[in-house]
Amino acid sequence: MVKRVLGVALVVVAFAACTKTPPPAPSEKTTGFGTEAQTSSRTTTGTGDSSAFRTIYFDFDKSDLSADARSGLQSNADYLKSNSSVAITIEGNCDERGSAEYNLALGKRRADAAYKYLADLGIEPSRMTTISFGKERPAVEGHNELAWAKNRRDDFKVR
Repeated sequence: MVKRVLGVALVVVAFAACTKTPPPAPSEKTTGFGTEAQTSSRTTTGTGDSSAFRTIYFDFDKSDLSADARSGLQSNADYLKSNSSVAITIEGNCDERGSAEYNLALGKRRADAAYKYLADLGIEPSRMTTISFGKERPAVEGHNELAWAKNRRDDFKVR
């Protein structure tokens, strides 16, 4: 009986040791939700330059700019106006729901909305490019509204 209990305990310990370790917690740049995430600064690095840009977020299945997104874009425009040699790529992203094709198109509409708004604020269009990553580059892994909200975004990268 004791051998049987010890054998079962050994098997349990062996299986526990083989289980996958949990992924690391999200880095500081992916934390936050709602207003906190929308107002936090994010540092991006391009060709030797470091610049602070605000990530903007979108509602589910939307590409229109919220008041918070417009505020973030104003901050980004102010930085670009003060640093005329900086050029950026606007990266449109989506959450995991929907097909790859649909999310690529939605990510493109999101990046284009930011591009147009920045151009309307006086940023020279030749300093900006857009790309859509659809659902391929989540900022946060997860299958719930908290993760999805963080993944519906535009990132700004110095190029």
